[in-house]
Amino acid sequence: MVKSLLYTLAAVCLCLGLFIFTEIYVNKQFGDFSAAVDTLYGKVENKTANREDGFAVRTLWNDRKEKLQVFLPHNDISYIDYWLSEACGLIYCQRYDDALGKLEVLKEISKNLPGAYTVKLENIF
Repeated sequence: MVKSLLYTLAAVCLCLGLFIFTEIYVNKQFGDFSAAVDTLYGKVENKTANREDGFAVRTLWNDRKEKLQVFLPHNDISYIDYWLSEACGLIYCQRYDDALGKLEVLKEISKNLPGAYTVKLENIF
């Protein structure tokens, strides 16, 4: 009986450690991506953004998403891909006003998406 209690306690501790690591890791990845989107948003707002700026954010996201696919559903990742591609295409065509709307959506996604996967009572039930 003591062994089973110790095994159960070890499993609970291991799960808690994994949950804490996942939350910290996902928040850090989205924090870096959010900062890049904010920078791009400022450049688009000033109408100084160019193709390379959008490409830099897309490259940053591609590096992040390879690792995030372990923790997040693929639909959420493809949703970000879609909005980022739309924004980059509009920046390439120099349609800055339209790109601002797409980047605003990306800012909200990068702010709210990590919170949807944290260990909170509202996410469990």
